[in-house]
Amino acid sequence: MNCPFCDFADLRMRVHRHLLETHLDRVVTEHDEATGKMKYVIACPVCGLRYQHAVKPRYRDAGFLDEFKGEIGLVAFDQLLYHLDEQHPIQAGRPDTADAAAATASDQSPP
Repeated sequence: MNCPFCDFADLRMRVHRHLLETHLDRVVTEHDEATGKMKYVIACPVCGLRYQHAVKPRYRDAGFLDEFKGEIGLVAFDQLLYHLDEQHPIQAGRPDTADAAAATASDQSPP
């Protein structure tokens, strides 16, 4: 699998760890002072889709976002990798399933 932000490529699990260690700044966390709601946002570098999800701590402490930035990043990058697998398989370093199916069908047709 390919890292969506640089030239690093390896097994999915290693790319996931690489994202956390190298690109954690791509995960944006937001805290709304008025409501106490917190969320993380990660943008797809291929299509620009912004995936966001609420962070639900047991308490409304803005320090939670800083304290658990790494754990939040793991979840955000996991979502990004799933998105890349499903929507951008070629950029993710996966074979295009439509091309693979067509190649398999042509290989099985009689000469």
